[in-house]
Amino acid sequence: MSAICQVTGRAPGYGKQVSHSHRRTSRRWEPNIQARRYWVPSESRWVRLRVSVKGMKTIDKRGIDAVVADLRARGVKL
Repeated sequence: MSAICQVTGRAPGYGKQVSHSHRRTSRRWEPNIQARRYWVPSESRWVRLRVSVKGMKTIDKRGIDAVVADLRARGVKL
């Protein structure tokens, strides 16, 4: 699976790693993606999400019901 947060849309960043001799090679910075289960009270069921830590903070702030509603509006199957 790709390393993309389902809530925030965070994806890997790309760039160059520069060595001491200034030789450049490609690298990527992975977002901190975690697989989490959230209880959705309005649906009385668990929902599995692949979220970044920033996405977890968003869920804590807005609530899982609001986040799930936004995901459904975007067409994400849960």
